[in-house]
Amino acid sequence: MHHPGPPRVTTVGRPVELAPRAPKRDAAYRWRVLDAPAESAATVGAGPVVHLDPDVPGTYRLALDAPDGRHEQTVRAFPDDRRPATMAVPAADLESASPGETSVIGPFNDRLVGRDRPRRAGDRYALDVALPPGTHPFGFAPHDDLAEQVRGEVDVPGPGRPRVRLDAQDVADGDELVVVADAEPAPDAAEATLAVEFLFDGRDALGPGDCEVDGDSLRVPVETLRGFDSSEPVRVHAVAVQTTTESEGPYVRHSILDTLVVDSGTIGDETGSNPSVSRPGDAPEWAHHATVYEVFVRSFVGETPDPTFDELARRVPYLDSLGVDCLWLTPILESHTTHGYHVTDYFETASDLGSREDFEALVDRCHDAGIRVVFDLVINHTSRDHPAFQFHSTDVPGYEDHYARVPEREDPSDVDWGGPGAAEHYFNWTRIPNLDYDSPAVRSWMLDVVAEWAGVVDGFRCDVAWGVPHGFWKEVRERVKADDPDFLLLDETIPRDPAYHETEFDAHYDTTLYGALREVGAGEKPATAVLDAVADARWHGFPDDAVQLRYIENHDEERYRSEVGEDALRAAAAATFTLPGAPMIYYGQEAGVETQRGTMRWYDADSDLVGFHRRLSRLRDAHEVLRVGDVEPVPAGVAPVGDGGVESDRVVAFARDDGTDRLVVVLNFDGEPTTVELGADVEGTDLLTGERVGAGGTAAGDGGVRVTVADAVVLRAVGESSH
Repeated sequence: MHHPGPPRVTTVGRPVELAPRAPKRDAAYRWRVLDAPAESAATVGAGPVVHLDPDVPGTYRLALDAPDGRHEQTVRAFPDDRRPATMAVPAADLESASPGETSVIGPFNDRLVGRDRPRRAGDRYALDVALPPGTHPFGFAPHDDLAEQVRGEVDVPGPGRPRVRLDAQDVADGDELVVVADAEPAPDAAEATLAVEFLFDGRDALGPGDCEVDGDSLRVPVETLRGFDSSEPVRVHAVAVQTTTESEGPYVRHSILDTLVVDSGTIGDETGSNPSVSRPGDAPEWAHHATVYEVFVRSFVGETPDPTFDELARRVPYLDSLGVDCLWLTPILESHTTHGYHVTDYFETASDLGSREDFEALVDRCHDAGIRVVFDLVINHTSRDHPAFQFHSTDVPGYEDHYARVPEREDPSDVDWGGPGAAEHYFNWTRIPNLDYDSPAVRSWMLDVVAEWAGVVDGFRCDVAWGVPHGFWKEVRERVKADDPDFLLLDETIPRDPAYHETEFDAHYDTTLYGALREVGAGEKPATAVLDAVADARWHGFPDDAVQLRYIENHDEERYRSEVGEDALRAAAAATFTLPGAPMIYYGQEAGVETQRGTMRWYDADSDLVGFHRRLSRLRDAHEVLRVGDVEPVPAGVAPVGDGGVESDRVVAFARDDGTDRLVVVLNFDGEPTTVELGADVEGTDLLTGERVGAGGTAAGDGGVRVTVADAVVLRAVGESSH
């Protein structure tokens, strides 16, 4: 079926890519706008993949004529929520580069070097942009040299995004399906007006005339559902709309869509029973609290063994001893690079690592140990040595549209590209040109890649997920989840973006906590910034079900101990294991490896640090509250102030509470043991080590105690749970 998928939501000024699903290379597809707001002049192109750029708020209805018939898709566009902002740095910091020789890059322009140039504004170089509320990083690169870029951030004021969750409400007589939308405003928009809009799916028989919508609820007679094809699901979508009053007028922000699926096959002919429903955007249960371990495949097995699948399999007992639930392997497909991200063959494993059979044996070995395996899926780009790009560059028929192109003026590289213009690439990645997802042939090719490996592994970590269109990821999700609902999809989107959770990905890099742990460790922010980072996901509009991958380093970043220092490393690692989400260990983090992709330390491992990580993992497994409990700040300070040279802003404490159990976690990022005065009554034994840490049982005021903390302690609260 070529139907393009679920309804889409966006804002004015943000184009939406629309594409047929399961596209055929030589088939004919035609898009047209059937209905649009009266003031709109928006149109779509003539290609099989089009981009609708809404010019006024409202609902747009489009038709796709495909080989299997006509399909309709709805796009709901809300008012533009972007605000004027200026990115600027001192001109003196850019050496002798003129504005025309300087690139400005960041998430706002997909890190495309050469696309945006600043202007001179007095003693600054500045670029005027429009951005939504939040903090936005950028870099000014003199002479287009990213190694010399001057980095900065611009803060755009405004409220966060709302959220919505759909659930089915049981009805006593079972004669109707009631879907209830639980909408909530952003934390800083409590006084906002909140509304819910239900959207219908062009793939389904259910339409507005079949149901009754009353505010935040939708009702459908079960008799109506019985009249639909029982082999086809019925989908209900909803979006929360938040309106705040500002001096310039109403300001609107919308949530990501939430979706509920009704299994028509469970309705039957009998009355009195409620149909079965599911939430297709929710993450697998196992993923919410999994301990993830990332292996850089060619650096893990040691100094002298060849890095092969067989050698990796021999080291699974070590992973098992760490309590690892999920192994993420960096790319294992054919690539003439050590890191593997420049793929030259998507259907063969790398010859130096072993055969496909060897890889499958490694997966089986992990499964025997209860460890799931995540495959690094690299489909934003290929190596420029991939035959497809070679054919594209030399005008071989059938490959003309496989790669994205840009005008030569937007390509600051010194590569003399074959063909018109230049190959589009992010950053200075000239060796990995971007695929063009406006091509049905590319979509079909990459869907074949997904199908090739999804049945072998337990999940995909999707490299440069932000470079691949949302519509494609939605199709990938439906395909892999249809075969395995527990399949994991993890996105690399930096900074994290809730749009990629909208029936696309289960888990997301927690870039906010990662940055906070670096800044806290370096003494640039107080330790309480860790808790602010955790709350940040709610402000951005992530639903509670979104899995946040908590990490302190990975293969793209400098090691924590190298950049920040060893003193704060244990506290930072403990934060990832004692906060909600999925903690991740990057190989060697626990053993003292100091170089980004250096050889794993085995014979010379920091055994104390290994033991520390092992205890963290075991503690998290032993205490459910550390996996599911709410987070509550606990007052904490150094007693006396500055004791041992440690300042209070190097310490943070918080409780984890699930209504049954309550634990208090105290983290000390200084590296020197100190006495911490807690505003909570706790037992004096550290659950992490089993040792007494109470400082002589000295009271610290009303209901508080003093404890000695070197890096991290976890204590049981005295008394009942706060719930």
